[in-house]
Amino acid sequence: MGVIVVDVALILGSYMIGMLPSAHYVAGRKGLDPTREGSGNPGATNVFRVAGRRAGIMVFAADMGKGAAATGVGLAVGGRSLAALCWAAAVVGHVLPAARRFRGGKGVATAGGGACVLFGFLTILGAAIFLLVARLTRKVSLASLSMAVAMACLILLSGVPLLEASVVLCLTVLLIVRHQANIRRLLTGDEGSWKPGS
Repeated sequence: MGVIVVDVALILGSYMIGMLPSAHYVAGRKGLDPTREGSGNPGATNVFRVAGRRAGIMVFAADMGKGAAATGVGLAVGGRSLAALCWAAAVVGHVLPAARRFRGGKGVATAGGGACVLFGFLTILGAAIFLLVARLTRKVSLASLSMAVAMACLILLSGVPLLEASVVLCLTVLLIVRHQANIRRLLTGDEGSWKPGS
């Protein structure tokens, strides 16, 4: 019973970690509200565009840190199964934060942070795919989606346990759903491009 209580507490704690509004904290220091500027998404890409390179990098690092911290604690306390559940909880907390009426970011960096802890080398391959697609197309959304789908395929092909595979599939679907507006704009040719020098 005690183990179950600890596991549930860690999963709930991971959700709360995911809810930490990194973009609001960083952009707020410049007097900006990321939900009312640019694309309106409280994530690293939008903060990069509206508040500058340094602010965007800070948000990206913080969001990755949320996923890595939650997953790492779960791994240390209960092994890979608990780590996978804490990873999922942190991403859901970032994407659907109860404290902000379930209006959060898209979850790419937070998911990436947790993936670094659980899947190591495969995450490096995913990052390489992201950088390649971003460089070729200048579309961060397309690069993010390409990375998410490629990572999911690589992880599933590596033969992970059923629970981990289920979490990976669910998070991949969640990321795709959160990018549905971007997908529509990509299909119509209206998606904005990332400018490295901005």
